[in-house]
Amino acid sequence: MKRETLPLPVVVPKIAPHVKRRQRLAKLLKEGLMLLPTSREATRNADAHYDYRWDSYFYYLTGFREPEAVVAITLGKNPRHILFCREKNLEREIWDGFRFGPAMAREIFGFDECYPIADLDRLVPDLMSNQAVIHTPVGADALWDASVAKWLNAVRAKIRQGISAPSEVHDVRRHIDLQRLIKDETEIDIMRRAGKISSDAHTRAMRMAKPGMYEYQVEAELLHEFVRNGARQPAYGSIVAAGGNACVLHYRENSAQLKTGELMLIDAGCELESYAADITRTFPIAGKFSPAQRDVYELVLESQLACIKAVKPGNPFGKYHEVAVNVLAQGLIDLKLCKGSLASVIETEAYKQFYMHRAGHWLGLDVHDAGNYRQPNGKWVEMEPGMVVTVEPGIYIRPADKVPKAFWDIGVRIEDDILVTKKGNENLTASCPKAVKDVEAATATAAG
Repeated sequence: MKRETLPLPVVVPKIAPHVKRRQRLAKLLKEGLMLLPTSREATRNADAHYDYRWDSYFYYLTGFREPEAVVAITLGKNPRHILFCREKNLEREIWDGFRFGPAMAREIFGFDECYPIADLDRLVPDLMSNQAVIHTPVGADALWDASVAKWLNAVRAKIRQGISAPSEVHDVRRHIDLQRLIKDETEIDIMRRAGKISSDAHTRAMRMAKPGMYEYQVEAELLHEFVRNGARQPAYGSIVAAGGNACVLHYRENSAQLKTGELMLIDAGCELESYAADITRTFPIAGKFSPAQRDVYELVLESQLACIKAVKPGNPFGKYHEVAVNVLAQGLIDLKLCKGSLASVIETEAYKQFYMHRAGHWLGLDVHDAGNYRQPNGKWVEMEPGMVVTVEPGIYIRPADKVPKAFWDIGVRIEDDILVTKKGNENLTASCPKAVKDVEAATATAAG
């Protein structure tokens, strides 16, 4: 049965990359048994559930989006790729929607074998038997850890029958993290599209935001652009912060009324085909920057552009944060918000009154994506082609003694998603306005 002829009421991702990822992982792990569950459904209240979001590690290896599923790989010379999933159940499909079932899931998602999830307790001890190592996410879920312990004990109970039990349990996530750090072409294509949708959403918000509106109304404009382009969910809770709210790094209330003369900071990105975009833009509400606002904005923009130049192969991850600190600290001195030499402001961390977070993070299936930032020897991980990072310096000026009132409640952050390439980098969110003239041109629509 050909995939394109199946009457599927769901979108099926391109499966070849997922199969290749499992094959790479099997070669890396070499021996033992790999077991990885997907996320559990979460109750919102009473008998209503949150919209289901599959586990990112599980999805990376399978492309499978249904709950109640486990992937297993028997490692060694001839690995077997096995999926456990829900059985077809026409009655439940009437209420809850389509299910693949084991037979169809095996064919479509490229597995050697596929069994009902109800058979997990019966079959996993057999898969564990005579294996030296179990590779599984350790400590990620207490119920899963308890299940693994139960299966191990079931194998140990058969020792007198000549069956050996695994003697080691390793956390498989560190191995998958190494793979997830380097995006393949399928992932990069999705992230480009997610970046474009999110850029368009920010542009729409700039054009729609005007005095008298509420933050949540601007948030609705973002969601409108996400959903109408096939991105049904934001990648994280959107920050839509007007005025002094922009100085709250993780502001989520989104309920204040917009006022003339204030800035608005929006940190929002869509999730498209399970991959995140992450953009921040700051703009005047239906008008132009005040002199103080413009000074701060241009300093943050100068810092961000310098940071982006530092994102390239061979540079340590921490390099562009150092660039951000140097540019921002000197700018804060020039604006007379910090006193002393550049060296002293950095050494005493006086700049942290106004800039207190790092300049970016990994981006991918998770908005703060998998992967270590430092090597085991303590050195920063070096940038490689295929890595994707955010670049997001900012300045946040709360009312305080010795801070001129013209600067009070100015919060500015500018963030883009940057792909490391062989020759340097590619800005996946470059279509989103950020030059002063472009930002003011976009907001002029609302002013008109």
